[in-house]
Amino acid sequence: MASTPRPGVAPEADADNNHVVEGEFNWLVRSVGAGIGMLLALAVALGAATALNSEAGGLGAIANGLLVSEVVFAAILILLGSTVESYGFGLALGTQWPYTKNIVVLTLAGDPEAAHRLVATLVGLVAVALAVIDPVSQNFFGLGLIVATALFGMGTLYVLAGRAPAFVHGTHGLLAYGVLITYLIELAHPSMSIVSYVASVDPIRSILFAIFMGGMVTGHRGFGQPIGSFYKPEKPAQWVFAVHGLSALLVVGILGWTMPAYPVAFLLAVTQTAVGFGVFHAVNLKPKAPGTVVAFHQTMALLITTAIVMAW
Repeated sequence: MASTPRPGVAPEADADNNHVVEGEFNWLVRSVGAGIGMLLALAVALGAATALNSEAGGLGAIANGLLVSEVVFAAILILLGSTVESYGFGLALGTQWPYTKNIVVLTLAGDPEAAHRLVATLVGLVAVALAVIDPVSQNFFGLGLIVATALFGMGTLYVLAGRAPAFVHGTHGLLAYGVLITYLIELAHPSMSIVSYVASVDPIRSILFAIFMGGMVTGHRGFGQPIGSFYKPEKPAQWVFAVHGLSALLVVGILGWTMPAYPVAFLLAVTQTAVGFGVFHAVNLKPKAPGTVVAFHQTMALLITTAIVMAW
């Protein structure tokens, strides 16, 4: 598809910023952006409805509403991260972090990397509000994870620029899902902490390992580089992809072993293995901007994770 220049930025505006690589703007990117905007509005509406219908009343009702919104915001943030990779926006702002002076303009113009950073800020602000209004350990743990995720998020820019190890990228993805799971557990299993939940539920550990390895694959292949077709792994990115594939099969195996406890998660995980091969071929065909299949792959991972926590 034909791409167009990044709106809202003159070429000279980024002249002093290292490693700027413009992403591919097209109708799909703009459509995804519109969809994300609707999801954000939905998150606010769900939070407001929860607060208004809560039996807790007062600050308790506000905390319940914020918790629902935070879960959706955290999922949207992960989806935005995958959209960034889908269309080659990983270095759209270079290694400059966390903001640029025109980040709002870029977000309104449809730049998913700019939107990713603003939504990350929103997730952080809601987490602070939750910790203040409802000062339980789970909320403080979630806030700490958000801070760690943000710092590793800065590190992913240097991974893509070839200046940091792939481990940083894998850890960033793991932490992002940790944030989502923390607030999802508080919503679905209020009597459990994330530590006790992860320690006692085998499927969640397997999906977290697969997510970490998925981030490692992206980190090892680098920005705009293919993994390369192979029968026997030779270079690091291929070995890491092979381990990621085995981790996906482990998820399917563990969910199958625990049937019928997680029927929806199992069916999604089986489907995800096929989607993963689609991502592999897309990355090799178009390494810089492999397309929507990457975002779909991440959406499936989000659904599997949610289905496990909700015991679907």
